[in-house]
Amino acid sequence: MANYIQLNNQSHKQLKVSTKLSVKFGDNIHKTLTFPTEFMDIQKEYPILFSKNPETGAFQSLVLFGLKQDENLFLKKGKWNANYIPAVVARGPFLIGQEDQTINGKKVKKAIIVIDMDSPRIKTDDGEAVFLDNGDNSPYLDKVSRSLAIIDQGTQISKAMFDAFNEFDLIEPVTLDIELNNGLKGNISGNYTIHSEKLAQLDGAALEKLNKSGFLPLAFAVSASLSNVKKLVDMKNATL
Repeated sequence: MANYIQLNNQSHKQLKVSTKLSVKFGDNIHKTLTFPTEFMDIQKEYPILFSKNPETGAFQSLVLFGLKQDENLFLKKGKWNANYIPAVVARGPFLIGQEDQTINGKKVKKAIIVIDMDSPRIKTDDGEAVFLDNGDNSPYLDKVSRSLAIIDQGTQISKAMFDAFNEFDLIEPVTLDIELNNGLKGNISGNYTIHSEKLAQLDGAALEKLNKSGFLPLAFAVSASLSNVKKLVDMKNATL
């Protein structure tokens, strides 16, 4: 069970975190959440899909790593074989939390970094240092902070992005049919993607509105990312 506490450079000055990737650390995942703020990097390597949150029914974005449960085709011998690691993976045992503060007599929520002290990645003898000897953030923590910012900012614009896509009826269900070299067939269903034909047929006003909002390139990125399904199939065939 997670044990999240606020990170600080006093009580955690000796803290180290293992950045190794392995099944032991739960990295054998076939999908995870992704965010609009990283779509342009994600679409170069992985398929992007949409799904509905089972609790709220709201759309969310997923990045696909494998073709079945507990299969990460990018994870080999402790290394992630891609040029970009999604923010949810790269953040390690860290999350963004909130702290109540009073500024000019008003109560506000301030973003803070919290860490799961029960994570198996937590080390004191080896791994990446979280803080430098002088108490400053280490280069590793700076990288984690960038990943957390991608998640935080992406979460804030995600609903607006899906609202824009829905306004122009751009979201459609998708089933990915898979056939491997050994004859095994299957499919990945229950997800959604961008309707490429409707996207191509948008009129000038719609294109301008989507472009001004910054969501037009994201729609094209999601559509283009589906070409990476073949990449996953090729990677799977290489293991057979």
